[in-house]
Amino acid sequence: MRRFVVLLAVLLSVAIFAAKYGGTVRFLIGVDVTTLLPGNIPDSISTIVGMHIFEGLVDYDENLRIIPVLAERWEILDNGTAYVFHLRKNVKFHDGADFNAHAVKKNFDYLFSANLRNVGQYKGIIKEVQVIDDYTVKIVLFQPNSTFLYRLAQSSGWMVSPQAIEKFGHDPALMSKNPIGTGPFMFKEWKAGESVELVKNPNYWRQGLPYLDRIIFRVVAEDVSRVNQVRAGDADFMYNPPPALFAALQQDKSLKVEVVPTVRTIFIGLNTSRAPLNDVRVRQALNYAVDKEKLCRVLMKGLAKPSDSPLSSRTFGYFSTGGYPYDPNKAKQLLKEAGYENLKLELITPKGRYLNDYETAVAIQGMLKEVGVTVDVKPMEWGSYVSKILSRKPEDWDYQMFLLGWAPGTAEGHQVLFPLFHSSNRMDSPNATMRYNNYFYSNPKVDELIDKIAVETDEKKLLEYFKEAQKLVVQDAPWIFLYEMNIAAVMRKELQGVKIYPTERVSLAEAWIDR
Repeated sequence: MRRFVVLLAVLLSVAIFAAKYGGTVRFLIGVDVTTLLPGNIPDSISTIVGMHIFEGLVDYDENLRIIPVLAERWEILDNGTAYVFHLRKNVKFHDGADFNAHAVKKNFDYLFSANLRNVGQYKGIIKEVQVIDDYTVKIVLFQPNSTFLYRLAQSSGWMVSPQAIEKFGHDPALMSKNPIGTGPFMFKEWKAGESVELVKNPNYWRQGLPYLDRIIFRVVAEDVSRVNQVRAGDADFMYNPPPALFAALQQDKSLKVEVVPTVRTIFIGLNTSRAPLNDVRVRQALNYAVDKEKLCRVLMKGLAKPSDSPLSSRTFGYFSTGGYPYDPNKAKQLLKEAGYENLKLELITPKGRYLNDYETAVAIQGMLKEVGVTVDVKPMEWGSYVSKILSRKPEDWDYQMFLLGWAPGTAEGHQVLFPLFHSSNRMDSPNATMRYNNYFYSNPKVDELIDKIAVETDEKKLLEYFKEAQKLVVQDAPWIFLYEMNIAAVMRKELQGVKIYPTERVSLAEAWIDR
């Protein structure tokens, strides 16, 4: 037994000292960051960059288990309506400000007072944030919420320097350009459309970390160009290579390839507020006309599987509705019934944000043509695209169809159903708290079920509410339901310690270069 203990100690010592300090990781992204203000982050690229700058009270690991971060521990009191967090001491923000209970309260006060985009994570849920002492904070809820810790693990729960809030908080755009957190890396520079550079935090509270000196997130729109740069050694990491190149990349001895199933679904949003897409028969017809199996097999080369729900099969609450099997004759019949046998539509899409996004749009263009629907595919630059589809201006709501993806950071279904399908979050709703329902979908029964899901603690009832909500949404067809994604990451073999999450987060906090 003693020999085993000694051997284990030696092995652990070797593992600890194997990591090497220094170096820069060049991380290629297909589109630019949209914002670095945590409460406004709408996309996974911005989340990946931001998670190296900011931290929250809690986080989740690669297996989606809640872990302590800036809170060392917590207690849940009063039948689930109060959370008392005991905070980590001797933690500094990048500008030297102290992290403490007052900073936590200031962050939540700012999130609510500034009415940031993702305030809906907590609005109607958090009743009050109380400072008990310098390193103890109590968050009181209106009623129990089974997903509350997962909500805190989202970007909207990341802690921003209270000094930064004082200095820049009056202007969210200015806050976005001056991100100051407690994370392993500090913000240095953001060249719009080109790159974001982060540098090592020399005062990081996790002793010995990070190993890297710098991370440069570099925008390279074309996926083949990203692959070529990693293969040539001009970059260190990229994800979502073209499926056609996947087998060759796996054979390249200078590279490592990892595939991780995710909670992301890819869909085409249908603007239900305008004819002809305000007719459910037309929306259902478009679903029947798209061969999802073929898209996954031929275009995605097995890196995706067909969707039959707004939730991915890895998301808690998922129910298999059966979806829309490929049936072009049924599609033609529904279009004829609706009086649209020669229909013309426009589909806007990003190019390079998701794996084969533009290629998927073009493939769907061909499939819809077979049932008498002519589609004009218009690719857009990601920043302009996001600005349009998330715009609060009615003049921007003239789109008909748009290709998009959604990955719930909580990995549970309410984070899909509430922001995307609750009528209170329609783009034209004055009281929206998570304004992502940009197809203007509304169904009172779905609203009722989503409201029940938010507060139900009995798992059997909860799953039944999820089931009924998904069946109704699929029947109403505000989307063309396409597929759920795997994330394929390609990196130089020298790059070690990278963590990839089912929510599409990629962490370099513990990464190092073996040179």
